[in-house]
Amino acid sequence: MTSSSTSLTTWQDRADHAARSVTGLFGRNLLFLPGTHLAAVVWQGKHPAQVPPRAGQDAEATAPLPGKWLAALRRARPAASLVLPWHYWWQAHYVDCLVDTGWRELGGGATPAARFNGPDQPSAGHLASRLVTGMRLRNALTFVNSYYDDMAWLALATLRLDKLAEETRRPGRRRNARVRAALTPQFDSACTDDLGGGTFWSKKRDFKNTPATAPVALFYARTGRRDQAQSLLGWLDATLFDPDQGLYLDGARLGPAGDVLVERSLYTYNQGPVLGALLELGGDANLARAAALVDSVQRLLTVPAGEGSAAAGTVLRCEGTGDGGLFTGILCRYLALAAADRRLPEAARAAAAALVVDTAGAFWAGARTVGTEEAKASLAGRSIFSVHAGQPADRTYPPGAPVELATQLQAWMALEAAAVVMSTGPAAVPPAAA
Repeated sequence: MTSSSTSLTTWQDRADHAARSVTGLFGRNLLFLPGTHLAAVVWQGKHPAQVPPRAGQDAEATAPLPGKWLAALRRARPAASLVLPWHYWWQAHYVDCLVDTGWRELGGGATPAARFNGPDQPSAGHLASRLVTGMRLRNALTFVNSYYDDMAWLALATLRLDKLAEETRRPGRRRNARVRAALTPQFDSACTDDLGGGTFWSKKRDFKNTPATAPVALFYARTGRRDQAQSLLGWLDATLFDPDQGLYLDGARLGPAGDVLVERSLYTYNQGPVLGALLELGGDANLARAAALVDSVQRLLTVPAGEGSAAAGTVLRCEGTGDGGLFTGILCRYLALAAADRRLPEAARAAAAALVVDTAGAFWAGARTVGTEEAKASLAGRSIFSVHAGQPADRTYPPGAPVELATQLQAWMALEAAAVVMSTGPAAVPPAAA
């Protein structure tokens, strides 16, 4: 599927459908509290699967839940949200997805008729605001946690949420400003001279990595601290950039002999916020790196669409379930920025656009429909998206299998990114809109 084969309106409709699917299947109030919202980490439907995976099927995605009580608890609403695992950064990306939808609602006039879930439902921006409230309550009345990358994602999301509020002529929530006031000192404390620079990943302060350093650099760049942002990018280039592959490695720690040990794993999402920070800061050197990074992603982080997929050609590599279920969606968000940035060479922009649209198209083509045998009538017709863009969802998430929030946010992000690419064309995308 290519950008020339599908209209802008169709991509917007697809993104709206993804938004309705994720919010409908996973979203709920926190403990019946009005003015709150939160996403369950798992949705399973009425009949938990108890069968082994078929050949080629993800065992992680189809394994039975550990105990009947937990399966029942995961279907219970809303008390389960307090005892199931707490994934702070999944919720932060849920905020970002809702902001994406809010920008499209704004393009439709920000009227009740433009709302993704119907005129009688809250706008995407309003729901995002409730989600931030729910996060604070669920996180023990604070936005601080033990992982600096988690906090950076929320800081970026609330910054975009405020910009959306400004554009809709509603005052930004003072609460969102307090989020950033609370989190910015956390980032400052994590950016030290240990290992030559960079940002610690967690409060153990024994590992600095791309997942923390890149979003903090992007946050600094978007809040006017450009020198600090450029310094963090400089550390990434000096310490974690692999010139042979043209991609950013995972992280580094201090070895027992005082040497720097580099963790050489490569992940899709590490490239995304680096790309975003390079574009945000601009300048010839940063833009040249951004174009080269897009090329490396295209060469090394794509895979052929799998057997049985409705997609053709290649798509972005996906990283499985768990936290990895978000990784490729995050990369799509920032590739959409590159696709619309006139400062980049046309070849880089075209490559970024194709990566986003082809991957989003594969997620859409491989989705399966939730049936009445799985869920109540109001949820029938929503979609479940695959763990992997190049494989159909009925293989990775057959009826009855536990479906993880992260993977569904990933597909939603990809579809929103495709809508952005199609709507902007050759024009530059403002940082708040992608």
